[in-house]
This record gives sequence, C-alpha cells and structure tokens, in this order.
Amino acid sequence: MEAPMKCICFLVFLVILGISEFTPVYGAGECGKSSPDNEAFKLAPCAAAAQNVNAPVSSRCCSQVKKIGQNPSCLCAVLLSNTAKMAGVNAEIAITIPKRCNIADRPVGYQCGAYTLP
Repeated sequence: MEAPMKCICFLVFLVILGISEFTPVYGAGECGKSSPDNEAFKLAPCAAAAQNVNAPVSSRCCSQVKKIGQNPSCLCAVLLSNTAKMAGVNAEIAITIPKRCNIADRPVGYQCGAYTLP
C-alpha cells in the first residue's frame, strides 16, 4: 500500500510541475545575466569599424568596447554572436577595435575563437 501511494504522489507532483509550465533557470553566461546578443546591440556605434579596418573608431564605440572588454570572454562572445554576424560584423576586423581604440589594459593575446586579440 505504501508503494502505490508514493507513485501517486510522484505523479501528482509531475502533473503540478507540468501545469505550472516549468521553465529551467539558466545561470550567468559569458556576459553575466545579459546574453552576448543583447550586449552586441551596445556596440552599434562600432558597426562601420567592425566591417572596415580603415574606418575611424568613434569615441562612443571605444567607450562601449572598454566597458564590455573588462570581461574578455564577454567581448569575444559579443564579437562572435549571431547578432554581430547578422549585422555584417567581420570578426577578424572587429577583434582589432580594442587596439584601434588604444585601450591600454586590453587583453592582448587573448584567444577569441579562431582569432587572437592584438
């Protein structure tokens, strides 16, 4: 009698769980609680500089890169994100932006996918 009762309680638990539309909670990723795709929108001022190595890099772009670049894994995730790709960002060029901004404490040599931060 005890085993069927445990089985019924377990089934009731599963039904309640299903009714409550349980969704998993994900931990923080490369960019903390924000996704790399969301962070990529903050780099909109860098659009031209991320597509053309000869394009000037604006101070607004450099300011955002410096903020996001405090976490190198986040910066890499942003530069390689789907949002960046859809915006036409060339990762090989975009990876040069911290250097083009003359950010002194940039993570030189940091491996970012197939690219290395100069």
